Order: sequence, then C-alpha cells, then structure tokens
Amino acid sequence: MTNESGKKIGKKLRLDKILSHLGLATRSESKKLVKQGRITVDGTIIKDSGLQVDPEVSAIELDGQPVRYREFVYLMLNKPQDVISATEDRHDRTVIDLLDAEYLAFEPFPVGRLDKDTEGLLLLTNDGKLAHELLSPRKHVPKTYEAIVFGAVDEADGAAFKAGVELDDGYKTMPAELEIIRRYEQDGAPHSDIRLTIMEGKFHQVKRMFEAVGKKVVFLKRVSMGPLPLDPELSPGEYRELDEEELRLLRGE
Repeated sequence: MTNESGKKIGKKLRLDKILSHLGLATRSESKKLVKQGRITVDGTIIKDSGLQVDPEVSAIELDGQPVRYREFVYLMLNKPQDVISATEDRHDRTVIDLLDAEYLAFEPFPVGRLDKDTEGLLLLTNDGKLAHELLSPRKHVPKTYEAIVFGAVDEADGAAFKAGVELDDGYKTMPAELEIIRRYEQDGAPHSDIRLTIMEGKFHQVKRMFEAVGKKVVFLKRVSMGPLPLDPELSPGEYRELDEEELRLLRGE
C-alpha cells in the first residue's frame, strides 16, 4: 500500500524502538536525544521518544543526518580463509567480527557455512525466511565453486560427478557439473584448476567428492549461490549490501 505521494505505507513503530533496532540509541539514550532536540520527524523537533512513526513514510533525522530504517539487512561477503562461518566462537575470528558496528544491531547470521579454509561468497542476513528458502534441501539451490586440485582431473571424473559419487559415509551425491579449466604441473606433480556446481551442501562436500575419485582439493572458493555471483570487486574480507535486483533474483521474483 502507498500514500498519495507514492511512498510505501508500513506499520507505525515507537521512535525509540526504531533507533534501538538500528543500533543508534537505547531507549534511555533516545530520551536524552529528544530532550536535547537532536531528533526530527518530517522537519519537526520531537518531544516524545515514544512517538509512533511510520519509518517507511516519515523522514527521521538525528543530528541532521537521515535515519535509514529497514527491518532486514542482506550482506554479500567474500569470506577470507581462517575465518569461521559462525556468529561467535571462543577461539577463532568469525564472519560477524568482520562487520562494522552499524550492522551488528541487526544480529545477522551466515546463510549456511563455508569451511574455515574456504574463501568466497557467503550471505549474511537476519531474514530467517529467506535463509530457510536458500538452505532448504528441497530447493536444490546450486552452488558453484572454483578449486585447485592435486591430481589430473579428467573427463572420467566429470562423468562420475554427473552420475553422483559415493562419499565416505555411503551418501551418494546428486548430479554435479564439473568443468576442467586447465591441467598443469606444479613442483613436478599434476594439478588441475576446476569449476564445480553442486546442488547440495553436505559437510566438506566438494573436498569429499574429489577424495572419492582419488584426488585432493588444495584451494577452494565459492563463486556463486543460486543466481547470485560473487562480486569480483570484493577482496577477501570485504562485503557490501545486496541491491534490489540481487534480492529479487534470490527470492525468485
């Protein structure tokens, strides 16, 4: 629903709740900001931090700076090695530790996981519904990886992956698409650069698939998830918010 000016109409929220949700101020801090005349709504200085405001319609400013409200946050991260896909850990740095403070108030979490030594595309959000859709085994969301493999990967491996290979626990994988980018010698041993698209997300799946055909992954990077490719401008450890088109793609709109 929109108003006469074409702006989307959402539900009204307490002003102090809006600021708290965005990590800008606690409720008690909001009261102080209001007393100091530092908050305006549609150009009017606010006297009550409990004022009901529609953040989708009204222009909220703190110290003259626009307050951009949104319920959910969606981040694309190029996960570096030696960082774990978790919200907290006692021993290792997590992907949440890479985020600026402005995003921590949203309490985002990683959508799925990448191994500690794996780089590449990882989504972080606080939208549980979208995360469930992307991770549901019934959805078979494709995930594409690029890898350096110790061993000469050949067409027989491609055929095996296409048919599904049996992992060390007896599980047979769904058909996967293997592309051999190049084969070469390094330190007198055969190596291969490959691209692999899988439809599942089993524990260490790519590594275990290559072990099933007698080879070993020595470097692994996820380059896409569903229709979303990793932004090539993001260096390991860098991230950005998804744009509207990327969100539509993920939602299948």
